[in-house]
Amino acid sequence: MLLRAMFGGTVIMILQGLAVSPWQLLALRTLQGAITGTVAAAMVFVAASSPEEERGYSLGLLQMAIFLGSSLGPFLGGFLSDSFGHRMNFFATAGLLFIAGVVVSIFAVDDFVPPVNRKSIWRSLVPDFSPLVGKGALALWTLLAIVAADQIAGSIVSPFLPLFIKSISSSADRIASDTGLVLGIGAVAASGAAVLIGKISYRLGYRRTLVFCMGGAALFTFPQAFVRTTTQLLILRITSNFFIGGNMPSVNALIALKTPPGKQGSIYGLRSSVASIGAGLGPVIGTFLALGFGYSSVFIATGLVLAFSGIAVPAFVSFREGRRRLD
Repeated sequence: MLLRAMFGGTVIMILQGLAVSPWQLLALRTLQGAITGTVAAAMVFVAASSPEEERGYSLGLLQMAIFLGSSLGPFLGGFLSDSFGHRMNFFATAGLLFIAGVVVSIFAVDDFVPPVNRKSIWRSLVPDFSPLVGKGALALWTLLAIVAADQIAGSIVSPFLPLFIKSISSSADRIASDTGLVLGIGAVAASGAAVLIGKISYRLGYRRTLVFCMGGAALFTFPQAFVRTTTQLLILRITSNFFIGGNMPSVNALIALKTPPGKQGSIYGLRSSVASIGAGLGPVIGTFLALGFGYSSVFIATGLVLAFSGIAVPAFVSFREGRRRLD
């Protein structure tokens, strides 16, 4: 499935680079969304092939790569557009997907054994969401809600951040660079946390680690509403992003533990969809709050979302995960 997503994405991106009308691009972008589920496929692969005690660390490494890719992508895309034209971005993306597919095909080992009674191809196309009903379903719904909250918290300030920095900055000619600094270093902090916290999450307990990170993210988000300098905002954003980045390895590991092995693909696919929805809703919510109630309200609302998410974990996610007590 991972190779299908990467090589299928390669073809789709090349075709996008050759598009000559907006309708062609729209159709190809829609097809891209249906084919290139690389993140979901990679998460299932990593979760299924990692030992239980290394699962949080392995998923943390994957999350770090996702954070770094999201941070470097716009920078490289802007450089390629300015230097070689907009179409070059599509061809460059196709090249990266192709190289990644070759690397996976050579070095990644898949020990998957097809079931004896395999479903028909048409039935296989229908996602299996049965783990979301019955025993353990409440925990999975809670974890999916936390994924959405985490993505909203990470993207909610993006539309108005330059304006907010302008309102507290003493130098008007440094607004763009200060905004880039806050966003860039914040992404690096989240990437580092995904690995560092993922490494120790198994020993501390995934559930306990998740509560700790949610609480820390909320604690350092609230004061951002009252900062008076860019330096204060930078320090608080680094710290809050560190805790936000530390959430995902534990969430992903808990999803793997709460989902039967043969049904993880559908749940991780749903998790990626929920994450995308959260990342899309974040800027909308942030803009609405900023226009209606001022910039400070966005940070307060984000802190409340994170705090309630942290409270929901011990309330709805059980102490025991799998065969071993991880909390």
